[in-house]
Amino acid sequence: MGRRLDDVSAPARLAGPEEGIGPDELALAARNHGLPLEALRHDITPPGLHYVLTHYDIPYVPDATRWRLTVDGLVRRPLRLTPADLRAFPAVTTRVTLECAGNGRALLAPRPVSQPWLVEAVGTAEWTGVPLRLLLAEAGVDPAAVDVVFTGADHGVERGIEQDYQRALPVGVALGDDPEVLVAYGMNGAPLPPQHGHPIRLVVPGWYGMAQVKWLREITMSARPFTGFQQAVAYRLRQRPGDEGEPVTRIAPRALLVPPGFPDFMSRTRVVRPGPVPLEGRAWSGQAPVTAVEISTDGGANWHPAGLAPADGHRWAWRRWHWTWTATSGPHVLAARATDADGHTQPADQHWNRGGFANNAIHRVRVVCVPADDAGEGNGCR
Repeated sequence: MGRRLDDVSAPARLAGPEEGIGPDELALAARNHGLPLEALRHDITPPGLHYVLTHYDIPYVPDATRWRLTVDGLVRRPLRLTPADLRAFPAVTTRVTLECAGNGRALLAPRPVSQPWLVEAVGTAEWTGVPLRLLLAEAGVDPAAVDVVFTGADHGVERGIEQDYQRALPVGVALGDDPEVLVAYGMNGAPLPPQHGHPIRLVVPGWYGMAQVKWLREITMSARPFTGFQQAVAYRLRQRPGDEGEPVTRIAPRALLVPPGFPDFMSRTRVVRPGPVPLEGRAWSGQAPVTAVEISTDGGANWHPAGLAPADGHRWAWRRWHWTWTATSGPHVLAARATDADGHTQPADQHWNRGGFANNAIHRVRVVCVPADDAGEGNGCR
């Protein structure tokens, strides 16, 4: 008897109380990668350091000139565009911080079994492309359209459902200019790399990564709300298996700390010397601009306001923060949290959901302050 898709595609589940990361999660972690936190020092993340999550395979596109992007459905003039056609439209470059919706999932208990992110699933790039609203204006949107459906070229099976990767945006978001959605063909001044959607992708500032459809080949105007797998089944905030759940949309505020000092190879515990230790990091929110970052050096018992870099006009990108800590000998837990203009602040403990989405609990870093006289050559200390 032939095998069914259900036989090769497992249902969603939670890890058992003592269950560690399994081979399936390790395979995902090997394919995907996060931002090394020391790379938060870059205003713009180099493409090879920017986080990557690929649901299925990275499509092989040997000749981008043969690629076609169709705009169809409820439009007056269907379009079939080459990458060269897109470059004929007015170009826009926007600096945008992207974050995976599952960032922080591996820190939850019980742990949803999936890509085991800690906190590094983030990156900031300058994306160049055509505002989506210009393409839709060229096609002529029918007033009956409700959703805009985006189809990528990546194809696979998830929870027994064979599919192209598809997501949708409400027409109002797709046609809006705050944020201005981009059909992008460039990253940091160069063509998109394969892992970031070459030759064409979607960039939706302020939204979690699931909305940023890569290897984009179809844009379809629909008269009905889209109910595809990635919209109606995945990326929902659920407490129980049968819940409809709320959709995952905008990025919750988060501050990350550049780990100070130097690390232990296995535990990643940081080692610093007594005295002034500059602390820095990045903070962002897709809901409202970040207005404050606070730092704790005692695990969250006490908080101190950090200095925020001046707003530089990049509304959808992270902001640098800085603070100087006077380190004393012994173990410490550093923590960082951000607050945005709407009053959203990172929680001390993450609100749990079955998918492990929108995790923005405060970032903690374990540090041991060791006087230089206590560090010997055998420990690699100098």
